[in-house]
Amino acid sequence: MPESEPQPIRKSPLLPGAEALFDQLADAVYLIDPDTSNIVWGNRKAWESLGLTREDVLDHSVLSLQKDVHGLPQWSEIARAIEASDCFRFIGRHRHQHGHEVAVEVNTTHFTLDGRAYFLSVARDITNRVAQESDAHNREKQLWFALNEASDGLWDWEVATGTLFFSPQLKRMLGYGPDEMEPVLDTWSRNVHPEDVPHVMLVLQEHMQGKRSRYEAEYRIRNRNGHYLWVHDRGRVCEYTADGKPARVVGMVQDISNRKQLELLLQEHASNDPLTGLANRREGSTYLQAQIELCHRLNLPLGLAFIDIDHFKAVNDIYGHLIGDQVLQQVANVVKHAVRASDLACRWGGEEFIVISPNSTLENMRLVAEKVRQAVQAALADNTPPVTISLGVAAASGLAINQTSLMAEADSALYWAKHNGRNRVETAPAARG
Repeated sequence: MPESEPQPIRKSPLLPGAEALFDQLADAVYLIDPDTSNIVWGNRKAWESLGLTREDVLDHSVLSLQKDVHGLPQWSEIARAIEASDCFRFIGRHRHQHGHEVAVEVNTTHFTLDGRAYFLSVARDITNRVAQESDAHNREKQLWFALNEASDGLWDWEVATGTLFFSPQLKRMLGYGPDEMEPVLDTWSRNVHPEDVPHVMLVLQEHMQGKRSRYEAEYRIRNRNGHYLWVHDRGRVCEYTADGKPARVVGMVQDISNRKQLELLLQEHASNDPLTGLANRREGSTYLQAQIELCHRLNLPLGLAFIDIDHFKAVNDIYGHLIGDQVLQQVANVVKHAVRASDLACRWGGEEFIVISPNSTLENMRLVAEKVRQAVQAALADNTPPVTISLGVAAASGLAINQTSLMAEADSALYWAKHNGRNRVETAPAARG
C-alpha cells in the first residue's frame, strides 16, 4: 500500500485507564473511523444498549447500526458536516440486536491523535424522553408533536419574516440532521425539481391569493444524496394580518415515491405496447386527435404513414409465432430510431404500425416514410426470413384535416404500396393528382 494512503485502524488508540473511565458513563460512546464509518471502539454502554458483546460492536459501522444513514455517499456528506462543526448533533434510530429501534440523540466531535483523524460520538438513549415529551408540553405543542410523529414531515412558514420551520421528521426524510436545513423558503424551493417548480409555485401563489381553498401539489424534491423523492405536499394559510394578508402557512409533506413509481409504471403499461415498447393504439389515437386540434388552431400541416410488414402471415406460418414476435420487435426498434424526434411511432395492431408527423406536408411525409423503409431494409434484409415493409402516406393542413379522411387516405395508399409490389412508399391515387 502506498505510504500516502492511510492505514486501516485496527485497534483503539485509547489507554486502558481511559477505557475503564468511559465504561462508567451512562451514555454510549463510539470511536469512529471518518473514512469508512467503521466503529473502532465502544464503551460498555455502546454494546450493551444494542444487545451486543464488546467484540460484536467492532464488526459494525454507522451504516449498519444507524437506521437513518444510508450508504457511503450520505456518510461522506455527514462526515464533512462533522468536520466543519465543533459539535454535530443528530437525532436518529439505532438498530437493536433483537430487532427493535432505539431512539438516540448523537453528538459527534472530531479530533486527531498520532496523526490520525477520529470521530467521537456520544449517543444518548432518548426513548423515555420521546415517550414523555407530550406530557411536558401544553395542548398545542402536544398536538404539534402528534402530527409530527404521524406524518412524514411538517413545515411552518412565517410569511413576513420568510422563516420556514422544517420538522425533524421532514429533515430525516430528506437525509439531514436537525441543525442543518437553513429555516428559509429558499432551502425548500431550490431543491424542488426544476421541471416541477413552475406548477408548484403557481399553485402556492393561487392559494395565497385566495383562488384556491388550500395549497396541494405532487412534485419531486432532492434529498441530501442528490436523488429525487416524489412527495405529496399540502398546506393552508392559518393566520392573517390585520389587513387580511397571509401571515402564516402550515403544511404536511408525505413521501409518495413508492406509490408514484407504481403509478408511472401502470401509466406506461396503459400507453405502451408490451411487445414492442412503442405507443399502443390507444395512446396513438389520443396523440393524433391532440395534434389535429393543434393544427386546426395554428393552421399547420399534419402527416400520417401506415406501415405493414410484408408477408408477415407467412413468417408466422413457416417460422412460428416466436420468430414473428421477434420480427415485430426488430421492425419497431428500427422505426422508432428512424423517425424524427417530433414524430410518434406506435403499433396500431398485428403487424401494422403508424407514424404521426406534426408539421409535415405530403412531400415531407414521403421523405420520412422512405427513410423508414430504407432503414428497415438495411437492418433486416439479411434476416431469416428477410424483412421489408410497405408504407402508405397522407397529409392535410389546418382546418382541412379530418381524422377519418386522413386515415382512410393513408390506408388506401398502403393498399397501393402492397398492390404495386411491396417494399415501397405510396400515396393515395387522389393525392397523386
